[in-house]
Amino acid sequence: MRLSTHYCGISLANPLVVGASPMVDDLDVLKRLEDAGAAAVVMRSLFQEQIERESMSTFGHMEDMAHAFGEALSFFPETEDFRLGPQEYLDSLRKVKQAVNIPVVASLNGTSMGGWLDYGKLTEEAGADALELNFYELPTDFERSGAEVEAEALEVVRALSSEVSIPISVKLSTFWSSLPHFCKGLVDAGAKGLVLFNRFYQADIDIEDLEYIRHIQLSQPRELSERLRAIAILYGRTDASLICTGGVHGVEDLVKAIMSGADAVQIVAAILSRGPEHLTKMRDGLQTWMEEHEYDKLEDLKGCMSLAHCPDPHALLRGNYAQLLQTWVADRGGFFV
Repeated sequence: MRLSTHYCGISLANPLVVGASPMVDDLDVLKRLEDAGAAAVVMRSLFQEQIERESMSTFGHMEDMAHAFGEALSFFPETEDFRLGPQEYLDSLRKVKQAVNIPVVASLNGTSMGGWLDYGKLTEEAGADALELNFYELPTDFERSGAEVEAEALEVVRALSSEVSIPISVKLSTFWSSLPHFCKGLVDAGAKGLVLFNRFYQADIDIEDLEYIRHIQLSQPRELSERLRAIAILYGRTDASLICTGGVHGVEDLVKAIMSGADAVQIVAAILSRGPEHLTKMRDGLQTWMEEHEYDKLEDLKGCMSLAHCPDPHALLRGNYAQLLQTWVADRGGFFV
């Protein structure tokens, strides 16, 4: 039984990748993840804002004009908002690489061109096997079109891929208007992998104290369907690796992701909830499921329910939406009594 797969051209023993999270900060936990079956790990993100803040602070001290940068610095998150500074991040990456024998993926989180992209090369020099570029942007400018937002993202990928030799994957949100077209552009710009989808952590409102409340809600299996649909549409139509992230909690979720066309899955919430050893259950469960259904290798399973190969492509597209709305009948034990 062969569970091996590829992640942006990197060979993996199985499709289970630990996504970006605080778990990688603890080397003991990291070893448990490797022992439990993690085929690769993704570092938590190094943010454009923290790199630029540190650069501005350094420049201000060098020029003895820190007062001139006070207003500019106020737009950036405070230093203590970040777990690791840029140099500490690189040091941590080196320690992680020394601690495990599986591929380690560094992560940069940003939206626009700038000096922060230099850290792509620095993460490569620190030992990263690949680099994940996490685009998290919420446009607020009425004069900036969607095409302009996409063009800048493509420029970032193009610039980064020209500076590094390690493969780059791009982690996307669900909010791009024409995902297949944009993904094609990303691959043409140099991306070797597409990670679908990032989860936005939006602030809630305290209606009494008139404050925004920040909190994290872990992913749920119900979020998986959106990922499955996107991956199924992209499978076989791009040379990039497809990585599913968000909503994979159990063996059935894992099987669905691979059937849709995922080369690998990133898992965080299920491990945080159940411990690193949950990876062993998922790996062994996948192998058992494949044996029971007479699949000899992962490649035989991959993409069998994609848009190109599924028995009912209509169900993936607009037809499914129309059919459900036309045939749905209210539960007579519910509102209509």
